[in-house]
Amino acid sequence: MARIEAPDAARPFVSVVIAVHDEAENIPPLVEEIESALADRGVFEVLFVNDGSRDATEATLRSLAKNRPWLRQLKHSVQAGKAAAERSGILAARADVIVTLDGDGQNNPAYIPRLLDALAAAGPRTGIVVGQRTNRRDGEFRKFQSRVANTVRSSILRDATRDTACGLKAFPRRVYLALPYFDALHRFLPALVRRDGYDIAHVDVADRPRRFGRSHYGMWNRLWIGIVDLIGVFWLIRRRKHVPEVTEIHPDVR
Repeated sequence: MARIEAPDAARPFVSVVIAVHDEAENIPPLVEEIESALADRGVFEVLFVNDGSRDATEATLRSLAKNRPWLRQLKHSVQAGKAAAERSGILAARADVIVTLDGDGQNNPAYIPRLLDALAAAGPRTGIVVGQRTNRRDGEFRKFQSRVANTVRSSILRDATRDTACGLKAFPRRVYLALPYFDALHRFLPALVRRDGYDIAHVDVADRPRRFGRSHYGMWNRLWIGIVDLIGVFWLIRRRKHVPEVTEIHPDVR
């Protein structure tokens, strides 16, 4: 295991935030992969937000954190959903830059450096770097669902993003905290970041099959809620009013 300086010794340059619910078996290999991806990049931290898990997630993270001072676990007393869990992690994060990824192992942490490099290279006008999955490893029905959802969303919101559901994203913490919070915010980050006047960058990432367990999402538990969310985000974009540049005027000093 690489020796990484504890987050308390210096401010981390990135906080990796991962929402998990009943993913005990997927967590150990994911932690090792994140550690390998960031070992030579400087001080970092990883925050797992345990969203009311009922399996061995808490015990697994406790064990992994014993020899990894950069690994932190936050826990919701009850399941609140991915958007709420990610927000809890981002609020607790110490770094100015956030990276998110899913806890089921389908997002490869090896792409984290590419996301960070793309964000740094893009400059301050870019508010988010979004992973775009290639070679999707979901079943045909799931891929069909995603194609339909992405087509409808992009045609209505004009978010210039092919795949907003990919968990791999990198963004400045301040950009996220300025966004209106609601359940399912994570699915609409590109549209809302663009609403605030920022550019969006993309990085192609290879998808992987889930290692253990099964997906917690299905068509019917997202369809109607997704439609309502889409209408709400469209309203937020339409009601956004440009705020002119503000200049503080100081009295003359005599």
